[in-house]
Formats: sequence, C-alpha cells, structure tokens
Amino acid sequence: MTMQKEVLTGKHLMQGDVACAEGAIAAGCRFFAGYPITPATEIAERMARRMIDVSGMFVQMEDELASMAAIIGASWAGAKAMTATSGPGFSLMQENIGLAVMTETPCVVVNIMRGDPSTGQPTEGAQQDVMQSKWGSHGDYSIIALAPASVQEMFDLTIECFNFAETYRAPTFLLADGFTGHLWERVVIPPPEEIKTVERKKPIVPPDKYLPFKPDKDLVPPMACFGEGYSVHVTGLTHDELGYPKTTDPKTQHELVNRLCEKISKNSDKIIRTYEFMLEDAEVAVIAYGIPSRSSLNAVKRAREAGIKAGLLRLVTVWPFPEKQVEELSNNVKAIVVPEMNCGQVVREVERTAKETPVHFLSKIGGEPHSPSEIFEVIRRAAKA
Repeated sequence: MTMQKEVLTGKHLMQGDVACAEGAIAAGCRFFAGYPITPATEIAERMARRMIDVSGMFVQMEDELASMAAIIGASWAGAKAMTATSGPGFSLMQENIGLAVMTETPCVVVNIMRGDPSTGQPTEGAQQDVMQSKWGSHGDYSIIALAPASVQEMFDLTIECFNFAETYRAPTFLLADGFTGHLWERVVIPPPEEIKTVERKKPIVPPDKYLPFKPDKDLVPPMACFGEGYSVHVTGLTHDELGYPKTTDPKTQHELVNRLCEKISKNSDKIIRTYEFMLEDAEVAVIAYGIPSRSSLNAVKRAREAGIKAGLLRLVTVWPFPEKQVEELSNNVKAIVVPEMNCGQVVREVERTAKETPVHFLSKIGGEPHSPSEIFEVIRRAAKA
C-alpha cells in the first residue's frame, strides 16, 4: 500500500464533505461508523470507499446512538475514529457524547448543520446546533468545536479536530453549515510528511503501576488501549484514578468533573484560533463564523469603500469561546455586528463578553445564507448609531 492512496497529495476540485473525509484519512482515521443523513451523507459515502484503500473499517450502523457508541469502542481498541451526522442524528448522539467525555475517549464528531428543529430542512444549511454542541449532553464538561468556512478548511480543520481529540482525550466537533459541506472549491492536499498529526499519549510506567485516569501536569491522563497489556476499567460512573466507581464521594466527583472542564479551559490559548481583517482602526467589527463570515468579508470591504471603518473577526474556534479576543475587540470599537444562521446563539456569548459595547444581531434562517448587502446595511446603521 502506498502513501499516495492514504493521502491524495495534489490540487483537487472537491466538495466540502469529501474534503472532510480526506482530512480524516490524512489524520490517521481508520474507523468510521455512521448512519446516512442529509447533508452529511457524502462523508459516509466517501469513507465507505476510501477505508478500503487504507485498510480501515467502515460500518453503517442502525442509528446515530449506535454510531457514537461504535466510535467510542473503536477508540478504546486503539483506532482513530470518527462519525458524521446532522441535526436529528446529533441529538441522538448526545448521551454517548457524555460517555465519551466522562471516559475521556478521543474521537471526532462531524455535524453538517441543517435547518432544524425536528426533521426541519434536510437539504438546507443552518447554524442552529452551535449551543447544542456545547451544552447538548447532561452535566458539566468542556468541549472543542471548530467551524470551517471553506472546503480547504473542511480538510484542514478535520485534521485539527483529530489532533485536539488525541491531545486532550476528548470528543471534538467539526461544526459546518450545510452550505460549506456541499460547497465545491479547490483543495490543496500537502504531502503526508507536511501534515502534522498527533498520536495519543501512552503510559510510560509498567502495567502494575498504571493508574488509567491519573492525569499528568497537563491534566490529561496517558491512555492505554485494550489489548496493550494494561488493566483498564472504563465506566461512565464517577470514578477514581483506577477507573473504578466512586459515586458517593464528593471529593472524587469534584476533582474529576473540574478536571474534565479545566483540561480544555486552562489550555484554551493553545486551542483558540481566530482570523482578523482590517481591525487595526475599525470602529465597527463584524464577528462571524462559517459561511456568514464569507459574506461578512465582502460586506466589510464594501463598508471600507463607503468610508466606514469596519473590520472582521472570524471565529475558527467556536468552543472554547474566544473571550479574550472578543473582550479586547469590544474595548476598541463602538459597535459589533453578529450575523448567524439561527435565532441567536453565539451572539449571546458575544453580548456577555462585550459588556457595554452595542451588539447588533442579524438573524437569517430558512435556507439562504446572508448576502453581503444585508450585512453591509447593518454595519452602516451601526456606524451611524
């Protein structure tokens, strides 16, 4: 088997969903479990074909509950594992996402967001699952979620999701609206030696000294997988460092749940990435992610041509939320504009962080992305206010 089959180095015209699948394979994904659902089905279709090339495994499960359970099991067997879905399927995965959090199982969940709730608009894009990715499962935990805005980023950020999952031993989300998932653009895939991948941290102590859930200084425990000679007990119950249930001990629960949150929150500076455009002298800032950030960029350029000092902060990392960047920006502008394809989700985090700076929200639902003109009009009004 050649590396060329594993990593399709070169320039390609690709759909976003296909680029996501190729990014997963380039990151080392060798197990995919999923259930067909629009607009994410093309990821499963591509993985079904490509897993043959890389000696991986594709399983079409009976539903999304089973899909999430399968990738947890595959990860504990030592594989890099992924599933892909959309709104209704993402809802079904939430209980097992909580299990992945509690058992500190590295895996990647791709959500190609469509118009919800319920069955909603299966063939139309939206951004209505952003808060669900943060709070969807029960209990306290921190999560990592990245939002691509191009087909190239569908490839690149899928690799980053795998790297974060392995680094922090956590389920990691790729949140792409359906427009980005179905978009066709040029993708440049580098040679395999230029692709940075992260492998999971293994224990360096002998089996009789190994505590499966004892963290290192980075708050992440080394992970021994099944079949590697270590004794590992895996449970969703509150557990001690040996992995055994200790459900009536407040100290154990406090230390465990706080660590599950802090291993991500205390490393947020290493995780969060944003892009800035014309913010040096901006008086009005647009904060956007996903496909609305593309229209926002054009709107900012138009505003500059009209003499309005506007700029764009594009969120690549949605969770953990980039509070420092938004707070610093809010201290330097007189107004913020937030376009989202929902009724108001990330905008609430912006309002919380921006404090006294006026925030103008531009909602767009129904199956059409924002136009640059719509965003420009809100920028113009914010500049005059």
